This record gives sequence, structure tokens and C-alpha cells, in this order.
Amino acid sequence: MMNRWVDSAVMPPATPPAIAPGTGAVLLEAKNLSRHYSVSRGFLKPKAIARALDGVSFILQAGRTLAVVGESGCGKSTLARQVTMIEAPTGGQLWMNGVDIAGADRAMLKKVRPLVQMVFQTPYASLNPRKKVGAMLEEPLVINTNLAAAERAERARAMMAKVGLRAEHYNRYPHMFSGGQRQRIAIARALMLSPKVIVADEPVSALDVSIQAQVLNLLMDLQEETGVAYLFISHNLTVVELIADDVLVMYLGKAVEHGDKAAIFARPLHPYTRALLASTPRIDPAQRQQKVMLPGELPSPLAPPPGCAFNTRCPHAVERCRIDVPLLAPFEGRLVACHRVAEIS
Repeated sequence: MMNRWVDSAVMPPATPPAIAPGTGAVLLEAKNLSRHYSVSRGFLKPKAIARALDGVSFILQAGRTLAVVGESGCGKSTLARQVTMIEAPTGGQLWMNGVDIAGADRAMLKKVRPLVQMVFQTPYASLNPRKKVGAMLEEPLVINTNLAAAERAERARAMMAKVGLRAEHYNRYPHMFSGGQRQRIAIARALMLSPKVIVADEPVSALDVSIQAQVLNLLMDLQEETGVAYLFISHNLTVVELIADDVLVMYLGKAVEHGDKAAIFARPLHPYTRALLASTPRIDPAQRQQKVMLPGELPSPLAPPPGCAFNTRCPHAVERCRIDVPLLAPFEGRLVACHRVAEIS
């Protein structure tokens, strides 16, 4: 049985981890995925390169949730845009349904796109205010199928019922709903084409805490029913602890720790992961960790520090950390990118 959120609780690249026995088939696999942007530095000056995503590898399996965490600017949303094919990666591979979509042509992308859908952070901004709910839910079917109007309407109403919306909501506009109801509409729209993967980019951060509970429970129920996989992007580690199966911790475009959620929350190994978890509020005093104060701010992706990207803020950094880039390597059942993990663990 999955856990459920209750209101009282609110308060060079490495190879992805091996597939655990008995888990679902691999739906999505990223290998050394990168996205670089060319940024103007002013008149007559050469352009700089911002490495928003710099060699990230992972696998996503059916019926599982991979949470991507890290502070603002670490590359979470950039990763979401690559997976949903909104942008083309600068380098690396992204395998979906047997196709490397990182290098696919437009015809192939059109076939694969229905398999990956997205739920955005702000439900009102992601819904067309001029369209009724029924029309918005039917739109993916109009574009991607040859179904008759009556069958499209039937499927849209069935999906509304599945996400907890009533039949009379079919002919209403988005402004007539609460924030939680709008996000239910967005989730329903994402599910209309029966995707294999849903990318959820901060899907509950714009909602009240009590509504967050309802939406998270809905997402988990839908996953149990359909076997859909989630790439869940969030900065809220309390939410991640509830919904995730695996966690990918990112810093300045790179993965620094990747593994099973329970292991990472019980014993974080990378100094950055430790700092993130120590900042999470806990009601139970036994679960509280000593606060870790990180000096400085996240470096600019236009001028990342040499060696380990975290070395300018890490309390354990030594000279090697300022020279050599650490690679993700297996350690205690997970992947960690740290030269000193054996010493500080």
C-alpha cells in the first residue's frame, strides 16, 4: 500500500542505477543529457555558454516516480523541457519507446510526443481561459486521433469522473474553478492520450497545503490504476518523501546523488543532499537533523567553478575538489558524485 498525505503531516557521465528486481519496464532512459544556451554578454563581446544541464543520466520505469530536487537554477525545469521534447538537447541521448528522441526528426517526434505529457506548476496559467473544460480535454484527441465528436466527449467525461470532477463541469470555464480543481483539469488533460510518462513540474506548489494533499493522493491513485511513470520535479522535500520512489539530486546542471528515496532520506551521503534534507521542517523531533548553513550562493552557470561544482560552498572541500570533476559512482547502493564520500559518510 502506498503512503497517503494527511494534513497533520504538512507542517564523463555515470550509468543509471541497475533496475531493481520485480519493477516495471524501462520507459525512459537519459544518457549524458545536456542542454547549453548561448548567452550574449554585450556588444562586440563573444557569447558565453550557460550549461543549464550538463551530462545527466537516469532511467524511469513504469509505475514508479523519479523525483528531481535541488534549489532554483539547478536545471530541474530544463530537464523537464528536454523530456517533454519542448526543446532539443544539446548533447546526449534520450530513449523513449525504443527511439532516441534527442536526435529524432519531426515525423518521429510527432509519433512519440503523445507518450509524454506534462502537468505545469500554475494550473490557471496552463489552461486556456477562453475554452470550456470539455473542449480542452477533447483537444488532444482532436489533434492526435480520428475519433468522432461523440466518442471524444464520452472519453472526456469519463476522464473528468476519474479525476474527481462532476459532469456539470464539462461546460464551465477555468475561472469558475478553484486552484485544486484547475489542477485536476490539467491532470485530466495530460492523461487523455494515455501517456506512459507524465512530467510534473512543481504541480502542487501553487496550491494550499490541504489541496496539495488531495492532488498528491489523486496522482498516486492514478499511477496505481494506469501504471504511468512520473518525473516529479519539486523543491518541497516533504512532498518528495511522500510520492517518490527514487530521487535525483541536482546541483548546477549536474546530478550529485541518485538512488532509492528511503536510503537517501535516511542517510544522505553527498554534502549538498545533507544540506537540503537538513532544511526540511520536521514535526517529529527524532527526525530533525542538525542545520547545515551553506556559505555563498549557487554559482552562475555561465562561470561554474573548476572541479566539483559544489566546492565553493562545501565544508569538506579539499584541493582535489577544486581541480577534478567528480563522476557519479556507486557507493552504498546508490550513485554519488563526491571525491570524499567514503571519508565523510
